[in-house]
Amino acid sequence: MQSSQGRHTAALCGWVIVLVVLLPSLILQTPDLHFGPALALQCVVVAHSGGALTKVLTAESVRLVALGFWLFAYVWLGLAPLAMLATDAYPLAYRAGQTTAFAATALTELGLLAYSAGAAFAARRADRRSVVLEPLLSRTLAPVPVLLLCGLSLALAAWLIPQQGGVEPYFTSREAARLEGVDSDSERVLRAWILSVTAFWALLALMHLVRLPSGDRLLRGLRWMLLPLLVAVNVVVNNPISKPRFWAGTVLLALLFASARFSTPRAFRITAAALTTVVLLMFPYSDYFRYDERETLRAVALTEMFTSNMDYDAYQQMQTGLDYVHETGFSPSAALGPALFMVPRSVWPDKPQDTGGLIAQYAGYEFQNLSAPLWIETYQWAGAPSVVVAFWLLGVGGRRMDDIRARLGNRQATLAALIIPGLAFYQMIVLRGGLMAIAGPLLLLLTIPLFITTRAAARAFRFPSPSLPPATAGPLPSQEQEAIHDQPHRIR
Repeated sequence: MQSSQGRHTAALCGWVIVLVVLLPSLILQTPDLHFGPALALQCVVVAHSGGALTKVLTAESVRLVALGFWLFAYVWLGLAPLAMLATDAYPLAYRAGQTTAFAATALTELGLLAYSAGAAFAARRADRRSVVLEPLLSRTLAPVPVLLLCGLSLALAAWLIPQQGGVEPYFTSREAARLEGVDSDSERVLRAWILSVTAFWALLALMHLVRLPSGDRLLRGLRWMLLPLLVAVNVVVNNPISKPRFWAGTVLLALLFASARFSTPRAFRITAAALTTVVLLMFPYSDYFRYDERETLRAVALTEMFTSNMDYDAYQQMQTGLDYVHETGFSPSAALGPALFMVPRSVWPDKPQDTGGLIAQYAGYEFQNLSAPLWIETYQWAGAPSVVVAFWLLGVGGRRMDDIRARLGNRQATLAALIIPGLAFYQMIVLRGGLMAIAGPLLLLLTIPLFITTRAAARAFRFPSPSLPPATAGPLPSQEQEAIHDQPHRIR
């Protein structure tokens, strides 16, 4: 017991030194440091987000949703703004004043404080069962709907891939698609997302479909037949060349963390540490295939990476957004845009624009595929109060989902075990924004699993196989020799 506490303390101290002391110090060692109130407050943001991320990385429980939130907050709104403020260098052309920079940093910390308060509020009520979330996340995969979804996914692939020009366009850079106007064709983009999300859910559900108590010879045969086809479809439609890196990463990490092998606290800590390292050091280089003309990869210092790469435009977009709101005023109706994104503009002429594009237009950029962090998106609705409410609710919801997944850890193939890993990492896209651009995929990500799960899936359908003895719940047949890893366990 003392040895375990000693290892925990050592890990905690190690991560604090790296995240709160070492990395910020490397950034602040710039020859021409521009110190001011905004930079001082940004150090508080780094300490807050770095400390919270340290707590997640060393926790004795699995907290996937918290990992996704604090990883984004630490890198994109912690270290990156620290480098920008320290050097007075930004990846985009627009420049805001020092007052706006301080306001953007204060807005960031306000959201983090509201999220932390919401998570703490939910933690104090962890023993209270949610009358909505827990029954919903307790739903179990049902064999027939899962197989129907697999068939639908393959049928969509057979229909849509030829319509898109075959397999080759799916391995064409996103820059080429933008220049050809493919990404501006809303109908084509919607079809592509329907295929991508459906293929993802079909593969994830098939991999974790439970075995039936009365035997499942037919089910096992169908799984072995469908699995390679769905893997191939996902390689085509969910690869990081033609799809955003955040989405490709969501697919990969959801498949990884939905596995029982990565549901233990120790495995989670190791994998989360590796993920944090990869995001810190390798994320900017992961867009290598995004452009047709590829430059030679060149390793750069953290400060240069954060101040020259448009992947880290979130903080600068917040500054621009604050200037935009100060000039034009709040827009409560903008909150309706993501909720009613399916309403065509022909029916709703005053439908709000995507916030990222709106801010880009205000700054005079030709390229408008820029971020609109949830902080500035919610601030645009009604100012600081709407930011507090939104992030408090995020904190409450995120903590409750993590707690429910932990309580249901001894049950196989529950909706909590499958959807929470996907939501945990897709939320990084939500946090980056804007909401209008990601509302469609998010709706598909949330609704598809409702049609393939039931409260009594294993008892609702039986495959005829009287010669087989009763089987226990478990993963694919290839893992039968490793059944010890799939035994029910409870995460404490």
